[in-house]
Amino acid sequence: MKTIDKIYINGEFITPEGSEYFDLISPTTNEKLGKVLLGNKKDTQNAIAAAKTAFKTFSKTTISERIQYLKNIKASIEKRKEEFIAVMIKEYGGTLQFSTISYDYMLMSFDAAINLLNTYNFTKIMGESEVQMTPLGVVGIIIPWNSSNGFICSKLSTAIAAGCTVVIKPSEMSAQQTQLITECLHEAGLPKGIFNIVNGLGEIVGAEISRNPDIAKISFTGSTNVGKIIAKEAAETMKRVTLELGGKSPNIILDDADLEQVIPLAIIAAYMNSGQACIAGTRLLIPENRLEEAKELLKKTLSDTIVGDPENKTTAVGPMVSAKQYERIQNYIQIGINEGAEILIGGLGKPAGLEKGNFVKPTVFINVNNQMRIAREEIFGPVLSVITYKTEEEAIEIANDTTYGLQAYVNSSDEKRAHKVASQINAGRVQINGIGHDPMAPFGGFKQSGIGREFGTIGLEAYLEPRALIR
Repeated sequence: MKTIDKIYINGEFITPEGSEYFDLISPTTNEKLGKVLLGNKKDTQNAIAAAKTAFKTFSKTTISERIQYLKNIKASIEKRKEEFIAVMIKEYGGTLQFSTISYDYMLMSFDAAINLLNTYNFTKIMGESEVQMTPLGVVGIIIPWNSSNGFICSKLSTAIAAGCTVVIKPSEMSAQQTQLITECLHEAGLPKGIFNIVNGLGEIVGAEISRNPDIAKISFTGSTNVGKIIAKEAAETMKRVTLELGGKSPNIILDDADLEQVIPLAIIAAYMNSGQACIAGTRLLIPENRLEEAKELLKKTLSDTIVGDPENKTTAVGPMVSAKQYERIQNYIQIGINEGAEILIGGLGKPAGLEKGNFVKPTVFINVNNQMRIAREEIFGPVLSVITYKTEEEAIEIANDTTYGLQAYVNSSDEKRAHKVASQINAGRVQINGIGHDPMAPFGGFKQSGIGREFGTIGLEAYLEPRALIR
């Protein structure tokens, strides 16, 4: 049992003024791991005030100074690799595979930010004028539980590169992970007030960040519904917003694809992070005349997909983050059954021997049409809908027939054909014949998958405001 009773404001671990505790529950066993003392509105205001004061000097730091800060943070994180992986497995239920990848992505964020600082020109000539790209101000960072420290690192590194100071509201469910990253950030020796971290509830800490006039920008990752609330609140003070929201990613398997190769990749895309991923490829589009072949390969692949203890190296799907999330997924599986879809694999209930934790049977639905709720709504669990199509044009139409547009996947034995199809998909990122991440390429969504982009030059400029000097 571990009690976390400190937040981080102005370079110090302090006891929050808030008095409410939140219990931390193991997703694997549903046993209590500890509790966290939550901050309140006043704590959030204090954190914002500290960041506002620090911005006056931090915004004037040199590129070399910011690079050194980023290097210091990365070095501090590198010392505690095993702890980062272990706490993500224990508190979140992330598999060893995913938790290790997530750790690598954390470090990649700082490398990418340093690369940007070495290549980006903060002063440009446009027309006959000098344009200065200036830091926006205090940034409110609000993040979810499905890769908590990964989001902190990617957003914080970009803010530092831009010369902004930050107030971070992590998920209260990720408090042990947050404690570890906060210790590393403290050790890195940044000036006081550059980063401030307040554990707390969205309707209290998140709401104050969204409304407070001293916050210049919000960078939020989470659900579309919460993103809409934040956008409305931010509009009152004309805050800049970057919203990376939900997804219902299509995975188009073209008729010339090698199914033995792409079906296992499709399962990985659908069930990455145990299905708790906004970029999960949860709509699998299969040529009608290859459905039977695909069904056999799906069953074969899933028979080799291990669900269980997230500490085991071979586990591909771990528990859902909470009992609430487990129930949400069970409800969606029942909805799919009620809608007339057929379960090929999986279904309701927990896998045998895993009754104590929040484990879901990885489920594949067939006979799904794109108007069913299981094909249109983000489930955020290991549930895959197989949808058939007759022509390439129909596949593109189905893929784009969604309120979302975060990521998509296209697979073909002809790379030029895959590229042509990918260029017609309304999504912020389209993976062609694989699954990868480019930290220098923009990431974000079309339609209700969000506003703005993260990563690379476009992501950096979301933290900057252009000032034109006209002579």
